[in-house]
Order: sequence, then structure tokens, then C-alpha cells
Amino acid sequence: MRIILTAVLLAALAVLTWLGVTTVGFLDPADSGGLVWFALASWAVFAVAFLALRGVRSGRSAVVVVLAGSLALGAAALAGPPTTSTDSARYAWDGIVQSAGHSPYDHTPADQAYENLRPDWLYPATIPDAEGRPQCVDEGDRISRTLNVPGFTVLCTTINRPQVPTIYPPAAELYFAGVRAVVPAEAAYWPLQASGLVLSLGVTGLLLLTLRRRGLDPRWAALWGWCPFVLSEAVTNSHVDVLAALLVLAASILVATGRRLRGGIALGAAIAVKLIPVIAAPALLRKQPWKVVVGAVLTFAVLYVPYVLLSGVGVIGYLPGYLSEEGYDDGSRFALVSLLFPGGAALWASAVLLLAVAVVVWRRTDPESPWRGQLLMIGATLLIVTPHYSWYALLLVPFVVMTGRWEWLAVPLALTLGLLLPELWIARLSLVGAIIVIAGLWMVRHRLQIRGNTRNDRRNLSFSWQP
Repeated sequence: MRIILTAVLLAALAVLTWLGVTTVGFLDPADSGGLVWFALASWAVFAVAFLALRGVRSGRSAVVVVLAGSLALGAAALAGPPTTSTDSARYAWDGIVQSAGHSPYDHTPADQAYENLRPDWLYPATIPDAEGRPQCVDEGDRISRTLNVPGFTVLCTTINRPQVPTIYPPAAELYFAGVRAVVPAEAAYWPLQASGLVLSLGVTGLLLLTLRRRGLDPRWAALWGWCPFVLSEAVTNSHVDVLAALLVLAASILVATGRRLRGGIALGAAIAVKLIPVIAAPALLRKQPWKVVVGAVLTFAVLYVPYVLLSGVGVIGYLPGYLSEEGYDDGSRFALVSLLFPGGAALWASAVLLLAVAVVVWRRTDPESPWRGQLLMIGATLLIVTPHYSWYALLLVPFVVMTGRWEWLAVPLALTLGLLLPELWIARLSLVGAIIVIAGLWMVRHRLQIRGNTRNDRRNLSFSWQP
């Protein structure tokens, strides 16, 4: 009966996931109510399903339920095209360009140099209006209007920022090339979505394996495999951050088991996916740091070499422009820090805070159990830097699982609300709410621990850690 109850709740969550992907449409900042309500409803059902999982006592049955639920929910998340981001259109284009033997850093999507490579789903044809002028007709709000270069004719595309070079580092580009190499150019969003599901299931499996080997409760892996945030950003929107999350988790496991050079290699590959995984380094440098550093630096450099040989300094891509566009150069992006340090001072204050957290994590993290260090470093970075794009928090969720600190899921939830409702006051309010939840649960646990009731604390606030 307990398994049946959990299965019913997972079925309800799968239906909500499917409806959210197929009926609401692409994110419109002026009218995002549907996506918000589906997101909140999904999180509520997810929480109840996770609680219901407590009733599944058998370790083997729990593993089967977690894996089956992850697969079913992932399949539901594949039901339609991306809902909140067009990043996967750029991923696909970069992969198509590489499959044709070109570097993705050499030309922008609007450049006519690769005009013969353009599939219709990425570059739909213009439609003349009543006066014969070319227009871009978009039924799903994904298509933008730009100009061909150097022809300066109207160009319709689903790729965001088509006039600038790609921003993605080489490991991400190799991933895009690998996915697109096995499908025709006409295949639209589903190849990267399916790859996102495979990677997400890989994270779930790695978490289950690591939890069981450490004598911890494998049911915690459901916090990744069933999480609506993971389903949306790793599968539906197929963000490459899921690959970075898998590599950072692998790096942490390797370092924790004494294989530090291999851990450094995995960390270097993660950083070469999207740069931001560099924040995972402090928790891995407590013991024999040189092995981790050497492995990471060499791997990062080796991955860049082929692209540097092809494109030179062009491999930097649009990164400087992106940081400026997002407000990191003038401090306006730091939603919370800017309340106390307005303007450019927010940048320096954030840097000091990040450095302080990194030092604490480096000095206090147990090298054989780096999970809490990773949770603090990644979570604090997200709260300080406050990115507009919620999918950066995919790095955080595996360490919520490994520590059992479920309250940290308030961070990706807050970032999701900030993305769907792009008002500064909403972002600040949701992030402050996340901090209150995290701090409040920490205080409760700390008081119970002082009273010598640590065992009761874990029974009341989480699952038992016994396998």
C-alpha cells in the first residue's frame, strides 16, 4: 500500500509535468501565470511524494521506486519543446556546425558563411506581409527577428543572441557535437532533451550507489530524480549544467575515496563545461590539493587546445559581453548584496563574501566527506551572486541529496520564481525567504543537537540515515 500510494503521487506529478510542458507554451514574462502555477503545484506534489517514500522501508524496493519514478517523470518532461529557455537551440546549432567540420567559435549564427547548414526548425522562412515585407511569424514566441550578415536581409531564428559568438567552453561544445552527430540536422529539440534525461538518470544512479556504499538512506536520491526543478531544467530545457553537475558529483566522490588526481580530472572537465563549477574546488583541496589542481588544470587546458588551434582567442566567445549584459560588471545583478552595497560596491562586497566562504569551506571540509562543504560553497555562491537563470542551481541539488539538508532546495525554488516572475522585488523576497528557511532549520537542528537529541532530530526533520 505504501508503494502504491507513492506510485499514485508520482503519477500525479507526471501528469502535472506533462501538462506543464504541453499546454502552457513558451515563457512570456508578461504572462507567466500558467507556468508559475504548474511549478508550484508540481513542487507541492513532489514534497508529498517524497514524504510518502518514507513508508517504503525495504532498501531494494526504495531503489526501484526512486529509479522508476525518475524514468517516468523524465519521460513526461520530454513531452514538448523547452518552456523557459531557447539555449538548446544554440546547443544544437553549435553541434550542427561542428558536425560539418567547423569551429563553433568562428562565426555567429547570423553569419551567412554557414547558410547552407541552416535547418528550417532553427531558421524558419520569412513570410511576406500584406505589403510584401518579410516577417517572422512565431506561434510559440520562440522565434526572433534579426539580420543576416553581411547581406542584411531579414533572418528568422529560434537561436538567442544570434549576432554574437557562442559562450560555451570546449567540453560543452564536445557534448553538443556528440549529441548532434548521431541525429539528422532536422531533428529538433528532442535529441538534447533525451541526452539530458540520460545524464539526469546517471546522476540519480550515481547518488543511489554512493548513498548505499556509505550506509546512507538511498531514498534521498529522490530529491534529485523527482525534483520538478531538475525535470524542467535538465530534461525539458536540456541545460548543459546537468553534465557539469554529474562531473562535479563524480569529482567529489573520487576525491572522497582518495582518488584525487582522477577527481581533479573530473573537476577540470566540469569547469570546461560551464566555468562556474570552479566554485566546487575549495571543498576538494583540503588534502593533497596539488593532485586535484594538476588534474583539473591539465584537463581544462587539453580540452581547450583543439579549439584554440582552430579559432585562437575567439574561444573566449561572448563571455565578457554576457557578464556585462547580466549586470555583473556594475553590480546590478547582485540582488541581495546590492541592498547594502549599491552600484559597483556590490561587486567588491560579493567578491569578499565569496572569498570568505571559500576559505571557511577549504579549512573546515572533511576530505573524506566533502558534501557539506560543497553544499555551503555552491549554495552560498548562488545566494550571493543571485543569477537570473535558475538552472545554475543544478550544481547544488546532488549535494542536497548527499547531506540530507532538504531545506536548501529553497534556493532553486527561489531562483525559479525569480525567472518566471522577473521583478526585482520578487527575486529579493524569494531569496530572503530561502535564507530564512535554511537558517531556521539550521537553528532547530543545532538546538536539538545541543540537547543531545540528534537522533530524534533526524527522525523528525528527515528520513533515518540507516540503510
